[in-house]
Amino acid sequence: MTPPRSILHIITSLQMGGAEMALYRLVSALDTGLYQHSVIALTNDRPVGDLIRSLGIPVESLGYRPGFPSHRIIFRLKQRILDFNPDIVQTWMYHADFLGGLAAKLAGHYPVVWNIRHTISGKESLKRSTYWIAKLNALLSRSLPDKIICNADAGKQTHAAMGFDNEKMVVIENGFDLSRFSPDRISRAGVRDELSLPKDVSLMGMAARYHPQKDHANLLHAAVLLLQRHPDVYFLLWGSNVDNDNQELDGLVKTLDLQKRVLMLGLRLDTQRLFSALDIATLTSAYGEAFPQVVGEAMACGVPCVVTDVGDSNRIVGKTGRVVPPQNPQALANAWDELLSMPEVERRRLGEAARERIKNVFSLETMVDKYSLVYQNVLKKAATA
Repeated sequence: MTPPRSILHIITSLQMGGAEMALYRLVSALDTGLYQHSVIALTNDRPVGDLIRSLGIPVESLGYRPGFPSHRIIFRLKQRILDFNPDIVQTWMYHADFLGGLAAKLAGHYPVVWNIRHTISGKESLKRSTYWIAKLNALLSRSLPDKIICNADAGKQTHAAMGFDNEKMVVIENGFDLSRFSPDRISRAGVRDELSLPKDVSLMGMAARYHPQKDHANLLHAAVLLLQRHPDVYFLLWGSNVDNDNQELDGLVKTLDLQKRVLMLGLRLDTQRLFSALDIATLTSAYGEAFPQVVGEAMACGVPCVVTDVGDSNRIVGKTGRVVPPQNPQALANAWDELLSMPEVERRRLGEAARERIKNVFSLETMVDKYSLVYQNVLKKAATA
């Protein structure tokens, strides 16, 4: 029997985010008889690293400080690659793509697969140092990686326009575990109890870290407009730095007189439970999204979504929700209003259609099969080189 192939995953960090959770789902679902995994985080390795460790997969952090990379981290990575001696080095996100790709080549021409999780709309869509790393990666894309996985069509197109090797790029959309993300009426009532809200109150929500890309200001200004028509609606927001300790965000909530209607929970790991409590989920990003994980998770929980037309959000939602232009609070409020004004049974059917779309188009099994095919092709190419 052929022993399993070893894959060393190198990722920028293991904070809670779409790329990090995609890695967790991938290593939890790939056939352990075919693949064995190890994970290196360049910066910090929590909380997602703990989830990966719970699968019996080794995880370590190099404690790298974000910024423009130094030669020390490259040679340290090179040594770790030699220690692991993997069949494939799979990197995740720009810094890890650059550093892991260079280190793998210095260590002995290990096959490298890059992973891109972003859509580039210009310099403003990335930090300055990250933008120049991406530009450098574009130049190196013809020599360092054997394959480049993008998680969205929009990401593939914008990176090809930036100069990434189009022939090496393949799109593998995020996949969702429908056994984990599913409608849950008990959670719907439980979350309302936890927050001391009436059981029949309408609850809107967004899961997103606090960052200009996510455009919480757009959401809050649209909330003011919606509350003029639906004064009993509550907004549930959670994600890194989305709490009352965030002076900028909390200040805007108070300026708009929304403190009685906007509940900010900070970083939460019970995402499925919170999504199941919502009547409508939303994502108000202004730029930069590729394939936003949280939209698919909400849909898998049977919740209709209103999203801004950034990245592949439109493609994910299809006809099961509403898509509006970014940075347009009036259009956002109108779309929320349209769904809230539906009879409950009609909105429930929309949520059922959303879950069915995830099942048919964006299942975890489909994602895993596509990754496995890429790995098999890369290994076959390496064997004949």
